[in-house]
Amino acid sequence: MIRAMLGAVISLWLIGPALAGNLDPAAVNDAARPPKPPATDKLNPAVVKLQVLLDRAQFSPGEIDGKLGENAQKALKAFAAQNGIASDKAIAPELWDKLTAASEGPIVADYRIADADVRGPFLKELPGKLEDMKSLKALSYTSPLEGLAEKFHMSADLLRALNPGKAFDKVGETIVVANVPARRELPRLARLEVDKKSGTLKAFDASGALLAFYPASVGSPDRPTPSGTLKVTSAHENPTYRYNPDYKFKSVKSKRPFDIEPGPNNPVGAYWIGLSAQGYGIHGTAEPDKVGKSASHGCVRLTNWDARALGENVKRGAPVVFLDAPTDTSSKQQGGPAAKRASN
Repeated sequence: MIRAMLGAVISLWLIGPALAGNLDPAAVNDAARPPKPPATDKLNPAVVKLQVLLDRAQFSPGEIDGKLGENAQKALKAFAAQNGIASDKAIAPELWDKLTAASEGPIVADYRIADADVRGPFLKELPGKLEDMKSLKALSYTSPLEGLAEKFHMSADLLRALNPGKAFDKVGETIVVANVPARRELPRLARLEVDKKSGTLKAFDASGALLAFYPASVGSPDRPTPSGTLKVTSAHENPTYRYNPDYKFKSVKSKRPFDIEPGPNNPVGAYWIGLSAQGYGIHGTAEPDKVGKSASHGCVRLTNWDARALGENVKRGAPVVFLDAPTDTSSKQQGGPAAKRASN
């Protein structure tokens, strides 16, 4: 009886970190190809590695969260197709080998928290309604944790799991983060393609070669994303959001237009790429975990870091081709969220 109780205590002690959601950094760096399809709702060191490798290869999995969700699966399938590798629920050996061979350096690495990471100012709380945002001086992060997670393309939950007991608001604290580049440089992007059915955006060079892939949120039937082909007209960081009463958002009562100041939690995120239809653009978001999983108000929504990578490398005048879903027969272009330069 005593031996059985002792065994149970030891077992609980061993699995305790897993139950708490902790993740061993060494297990991530040394992760091998999973022999079976990983669960889509559980942290997995091999999936963290897979997502980081995809991010480095310019096939964005969206937010790196350690779970093989829809966005990671989309990116994996697109990378497989680009490299002529068969793709199914299991991760093919040649697919894993191709990703690992194309990337160098540890998957997760140490990072020392700097003064800029904790200086703020931070919002005490992000308002849920647009009208409550218009009086704020900036749409900043709500905490150092949120800022650090976005800096390294991660979910806050994954960052916490990799750093149990660490203080994210302490200058000099060393934490473990996804080892992704701060800026992603690409050859000049000459054409963009938005697939409404799959919720994806592809970027091509002048020869037609696919250079980058991103999960995206697109419009809904009542506020559809445009059809046909538009052009990129502008790209800028830290946009100001301007609400137009013509949008007729159900949650907004104002009959007059108003502005919301820049910041990563701005309604159009931290980056705006203007398109040739008034009020439409490709932009970031305050909710990277919802990209590709919820509808936009007509624009194309990416994570803040993906929108920045796209905007910094796309040519002005580049065509943006919208591929309609089979059930989307509407070509009506309703007003969507608009942005302007913060200096305007």
